[in-house]
Amino acid sequence: MIMLSFASLFIGCKSENKSHLHMNDIQIVGSHNSYKKAIDKELMQVLYREDSNLAISLQYEHLPIKEQLDLGMRNLEIDVFHDPKGGRYSVPLGLLAIENASPYDAKRMNKPGMKVFHVQDIDFRSHYYFFSAALLEIKKWSDNHPDHVPIIITMNLKDEVIERLGFTSPLPFSMEALDSVDNEILSVINWDKLIHPDLIKSTYPTLEEAVLTNGWPLLNDVRGKLLFVLDAGETMNSLYIDGHPSLAGRVMFINSKEGTPEAAFRILNNPFISFNKIQELVKKGYMVRTRSDANTIEARNNDYSRWQKALESGAQVITTDYYVPSKLFKSEYAVGFKADTIFRVNPLRIKK
Repeated sequence: MIMLSFASLFIGCKSENKSHLHMNDIQIVGSHNSYKKAIDKELMQVLYREDSNLAISLQYEHLPIKEQLDLGMRNLEIDVFHDPKGGRYSVPLGLLAIENASPYDAKRMNKPGMKVFHVQDIDFRSHYYFFSAALLEIKKWSDNHPDHVPIIITMNLKDEVIERLGFTSPLPFSMEALDSVDNEILSVINWDKLIHPDLIKSTYPTLEEAVLTNGWPLLNDVRGKLLFVLDAGETMNSLYIDGHPSLAGRVMFINSKEGTPEAAFRILNNPFISFNKIQELVKKGYMVRTRSDANTIEARNNDYSRWQKALESGAQVITTDYYVPSKLFKSEYAVGFKADTIFRVNPLRIKK
């Protein structure tokens, strides 16, 4: 496949052994909205007429997760919608707006379970109808590659209401719904395969104190494991923490500001705006995710300045929509490390 061989110029799948490194001493590349398929061409044209900026920002797609992991991605992002009764997202509004839609399995979407897609009614194409299906693919790949560098999975739990006629209103993520996310993960992935908050906190009073004092585990001690991060606002974070101080018993880390008991992993998506902050946090011992591109802007302009800034920031996780060039518009933009390299040593953490 031409796409995969071209990608090998950027990212390979070897050279992972650095026994002295801790897991926060490296930088990895990952994908943003990792499940996403392209929007139907006809629907894209409709969106472009309605809001060209929105349409342009949504014009990207991803390979199935297995292929991304084969290419060297070690960060994934999954969006989840709560649908305990099923059927809430079976007939997207966008399907009704076009005549020649590609197949969509409404019968499957009628079944109960957490659904995976980007934006209700307009950006609903996904490699995985269910969260459980995405988890199973990740676990299967991980089990088949037991020495892999830890895979970090950021989670967006989608409940934003879009105030437009005919758009489906998502169900809010109550504490019960948040519990069900943890339970869904644990139904597929055992505790011993997870890098979870209790593992890092150990006997320290708080998770943050553990991270800043004892640090993160040696990389070789957590190979073959997965780490989940809830990327949410303060309201959802508060619900997730309630009854779980320092995330005791929880599966996911959260994007909690430094100075709080739960602070360990930060998400600061703009390496230009947050450059100094990212460097400060990384030096102290936090893990940070940032983005090398967004809304297709860098790809359309073949602009690598944000990628370079992300690398220089020291953020351990750098997320992109372009580990291979786009097939949806003309561009050569693609980011990653040299061939046969899954990660690079973080120059902000390890001095040569």
